[in-house]
Amino acid sequence: MFIAKYDQSSIFNHEETRTRKLLLNKKEINKLMGAKDREGYTVIPLKVYFKDALVKVEICLAKGKKNYDKRQDLKEKDANLRIKKVMKRI
Repeated sequence: MFIAKYDQSSIFNHEETRTRKLLLNKKEINKLMGAKDREGYTVIPLKVYFKDALVKVEICLAKGKKNYDKRQDLKEKDANLRIKKVMKRI
């Protein structure tokens, strides 16, 4: 993970691009990796924040949309754009 150095700090900075430890139990890591590989899920970082000397990351498992879901969203988006155009003319 890339964590940029803090500009106002002294010369004692951290390495920006180094491998970092993932502080999870072996069971939790296996659960995430198993779901990612078998079921087509993706591990997504939601939030990255600092707490004392640690960098904490909230992660989640997410599944992509199916093609029919994407088509339905595009239809709704298109309909909303048409409504906005008509309302703008009035």
